[in-house]
Amino acid sequence: MSSTLARVDGLDARPIGGPLGLAAAYLELTKPRIIVLLLVTTLAAMLMAAHGIPPLGLVFWTLLGGALSSASAGALNCVYDADIDGLMRRTRTRPIPTGRITIVPATIYAVVLGVLAFALLFLFVNPLAAWLSLAGNLYYVGIYTMWLKRRTPLNIVIGGAAGSIPPLVGWAAVTGTLAPAAFGLFVLVFLWTPPHFWSLALMTETDYDKAGIPMLPNVVGEHRTRIEIAVYSAILVLGSLAFYPLHVFGPAYAVAAAILGGLFLYYAFHTLRDATNAFARELFRYSLVYLALMSLAMVVDRIILR
Repeated sequence: MSSTLARVDGLDARPIGGPLGLAAAYLELTKPRIIVLLLVTTLAAMLMAAHGIPPLGLVFWTLLGGALSSASAGALNCVYDADIDGLMRRTRTRPIPTGRITIVPATIYAVVLGVLAFALLFLFVNPLAAWLSLAGNLYYVGIYTMWLKRRTPLNIVIGGAAGSIPPLVGWAAVTGTLAPAAFGLFVLVFLWTPPHFWSLALMTETDYDKAGIPMLPNVVGEHRTRIEIAVYSAILVLGSLAFYPLHVFGPAYAVAAAILGGLFLYYAFHTLRDATNAFARELFRYSLVYLALMSLAMVVDRIILR
């Protein structure tokens, strides 16, 4: 996510020209860094469901289908938000605002990716995984992008459910069903999303205000946002620790969750006290590491130590 922070700082990368540049623009349209993050939770759920390494063919088709589905959702988000992306420093260099890609081909590209994703998951994985992935796609585009984002400062809280779907897809891909451990990872991602995103929003408050988006900092102010980050971070850590007494995960997971959660709270409560947003930047960076390491802790606990 270093490029995200670079855009926050106003350090825009110069677009590449020619066919290679066009290909890079279409790739950028899909928000590939978000795809990687979603695939981490998908793979973690697959490893947990299989109590080891699932068949490599299944892993390949599940991750490919999930990547294409996420790519479709990201591209459709860019299409719908093209009018406001050009107003914000963080998004003004995206392919549509810069004119590298126009609305119609971008829309066709996104729809084709979505159809292909559903077909691959349905044919080579299983119907449940396909329908769950499609539901996540439609939720992100229809509920978050088209409905919530421009209407309520709770947009990222409710909309965060879309990014929580990939673990369910991964679990369903292996078992054809769902189980408490899968929902454990779902809940983790859901609770993680607000403090992760609001820490970024603190650094881009004026951007959202210019675009007329009711993101928390420009609606209730920076101090209230820092309070909300601290509260949601505490809920995240308490929720993650609750999986141990609920027998979803074992003691090894509990130790990892306590250590990683303690660090999360360290950054969150320093963000609360820091008016410069320097700790908000650190919290944003650490939140990415936290999610990856928590996913790893779940996998290790379920596969190696059970």
